[in-house]
Amino acid sequence: MKKNNTANSSRRDFVKKSLFASSIVIVPRHVLGGPGFVSPSDRLNIASVGAGGKGRGDIINASVNGRERVVGLCDIDPTGKHGVTEVRKHFSEATFYRDFRVMFDNEKDLDAVTISTPDHTHAVIAMEAMKRGIHVYVQKPLTHNISEARLLTETARAQKIVSQMGNQGASNPAQLQVQEWINSGKIGNVHTIKVWTNRPVWPQGIPIPSPDPENKPENLAWDLWLGPAKKTPYSSAMHPFNWRGWWEYGTGALGDMGCHLIDVPFKALKLKYPTAVECSVGSVYKQMWTAEYLPEGCPPSSFVTINFGATETNTTPIKMEWSDGGIRPAHPELIPADDFIGDPNNANGVMMIGEKGIITTGVYGYNPRLYLPGEEVTTYEQPEENEPEHGHQRKWIDAVKAGFNSDEHKALTSSFDYSGPLTETVLMGNIAIRSYLLRKQNEERFEYYGQKKLLWDGNAMRITNLEEANQFVGRNYRSGWELS
Repeated sequence: MKKNNTANSSRRDFVKKSLFASSIVIVPRHVLGGPGFVSPSDRLNIASVGAGGKGRGDIINASVNGRERVVGLCDIDPTGKHGVTEVRKHFSEATFYRDFRVMFDNEKDLDAVTISTPDHTHAVIAMEAMKRGIHVYVQKPLTHNISEARLLTETARAQKIVSQMGNQGASNPAQLQVQEWINSGKIGNVHTIKVWTNRPVWPQGIPIPSPDPENKPENLAWDLWLGPAKKTPYSSAMHPFNWRGWWEYGTGALGDMGCHLIDVPFKALKLKYPTAVECSVGSVYKQMWTAEYLPEGCPPSSFVTINFGATETNTTPIKMEWSDGGIRPAHPELIPADDFIGDPNNANGVMMIGEKGIITTGVYGYNPRLYLPGEEVTTYEQPEENEPEHGHQRKWIDAVKAGFNSDEHKALTSSFDYSGPLTETVLMGNIAIRSYLLRKQNEERFEYYGQKKLLWDGNAMRITNLEEANQFVGRNYRSGWELS
């Protein structure tokens, strides 16, 4: 495990005192292992940023039933109704903080941290941790924009950080069955992937609500919640959940569910950077012939097409179609009319259509089904598991103990080397959605010049045929919150 000061001070003191006490010293394995090595028998010092909501489960699972030591909890609302009070009781010996930077300064022996905050703050918190040699588990989507995803991926590699994104379905053993079907050529080359979700299930496609600073909870640190976003008064319409539908903070339906759903074909087909993206979006009309213009927020629904070239497991190009807002694809002829597609309620799903057959799964890779002409559907029996979320957090902790580039690290299903490019693909759809509303006035009419197929240079992180679309590859950061 890489730390800026090699090993923590308490471990250094132990060795130093032992050397003075005796000329024959039995040195702990973590010292013999060199800088950054942690013995599997040692307890890690771990912490949480964003301790409520999903963060509660992340830090509890990462503690592995008390096997590891939780030393710090951080949340902008110390008494929030979204689980902070409960998690503070659960880890009563942990020190509570509102500012993650203060926690990182004070907890000198911190080994690893779970980050479960709104999308717009993932990158700034993860970067601060990685610069200090702290290993990171970051909720999905990994970042708010593509530039941040690339930066975190490269930084984790350079700093020798053991990383994991919080798309727990990546560790679902059902995905191994999908991989086996693809590798054995059951459906041949895949030409079309259809992915869909019932999100948004929060307010979206509406004008941004007015701030209501008079309703701000007394102890809530609103400025810390804003982080790199522009400074605005408190709004109860944003915290703790409905921020997802606003570009300043969230990444919409794609950001919420894309890393869970697109993960299945992305991994099975060994996809990486797309080559192009285009979309259409749902409109809201309050008056005849005039759609509401709401560029600050995500649309009520969208249909996005993402193109990929051939891969090492698929020798032909692939078209991926994403739809949200409850719009799902129709049953292909090969799938019986009464069969569900994706989830048993059809709300979310993945369909990989190949030359010889079709594979479908639900969210997180559940319910994989193989359809071949003239054969009964092949299903998968989910094995019983005795730990939550397929051990996704525990496996990350085990990899932290084993060290960077260990077998345990290489076996992680969503380290940043994988989840970075996955997140970039998810966020490609958002570039198309945001570009869709780019407009300029031409005489008495508006010209929506971004409603076109956008060509993508993945290595350079640039749209090559619409310069204005590149503003959405990154973001503007508030002073003091910039990323380098």
